[in-house]
Amino acid sequence: MPRPQFVRDILRPEARAAVGEARFRVRLDHAVRFVIAMQEAAGIDIISDGEWRRLSYIGVIADICDGFHISYRGNQPMTCVVRPISARAPGTLACEAAFIRENSDCEPKVALPSPYLLGQRMWDAELSGDAYPTRESFMRALVPVLRTELEAVRDVGIRYVQFDDPHLCLFVDERIRSRYESPDAEMDLCVELLNEILEGFDGLHTALHLCRRNKARQGWIGEGGYRPILEHLKQIRVKEFMLEFAIPVAGDYDILKELPDSCRIGLGCVDCRGEHIDTPEEIVERVEKALEFVAPDRLTLHPDCGFAPGSAADIPIDEAYRKLCNEATAAANLRARYGD
Repeated sequence: MPRPQFVRDILRPEARAAVGEARFRVRLDHAVRFVIAMQEAAGIDIISDGEWRRLSYIGVIADICDGFHISYRGNQPMTCVVRPISARAPGTLACEAAFIRENSDCEPKVALPSPYLLGQRMWDAELSGDAYPTRESFMRALVPVLRTELEAVRDVGIRYVQFDDPHLCLFVDERIRSRYESPDAEMDLCVELLNEILEGFDGLHTALHLCRRNKARQGWIGEGGYRPILEHLKQIRVKEFMLEFAIPVAGDYDILKELPDSCRIGLGCVDCRGEHIDTPEEIVERVEKALEFVAPDRLTLHPDCGFAPGSAADIPIDEAYRKLCNEATAAANLRARYGD
């Protein structure tokens, strides 16, 4: 969720130091209760904590582990692995999710970055080579760390867990595939790493979020439908695919009928990047296009991506709230029309 100015002020290192760690945590807890209440008021069934405690949606790995160097490009944190990683605060994501459970009757959901995504974003040949000689070696070192986080989430009773991997989704774009000697080998590695983490967690409702990168008001990076990555998606042992369809470059809905029947489909039907507030009617229209190819009981509704996956993204929180309200209204209209 977008961070209002008061949350950004709370998170400033100098402000944190000025009030002390105990008071900082109290203030941040209050802020997270605010974003929980906002989602409840919008009518959302499955909610997050806004990820306001995290450095960023992928930078959370540096909250969990030592071994990273953090620099800033403007207000945007840049995280790079520079030493062998070791878990400093295992169970961080379980604590996030447990706080939601303690402060809401809604179902909590926690998101984790995939090891392939982290390797693409946080490994540098020059800066990381002494710790991990290859990008793949860093990715593989992340697997036990992320399994530990998944175990902790399960052990506090959380059912809904999502892995984020927009980099896998970029392989829909021929321009991006052409940059790799073997894009299929890259996708194979991504699938292998995810399945290693997922092994043994059949009791969780696991999901994979895919998008073409979210640059907020600047739009997206990849373009094209899901077909180039479809065969690899079929190999990933998750129970739901969270796919964006609100942007014009996401391709045709007919791809949905080729996803495994055993999987639910999270339909991205709310634009999270632009200023336009999707109306309930526009959202319903997108969902009904999907219903030509998939049964209503397999669908869940969600925005295309996070509203502010970059922690410095300047998206008004009231804009996100209005979009979520319209999504909930659309869902109610669709349930009345098609049943629960």
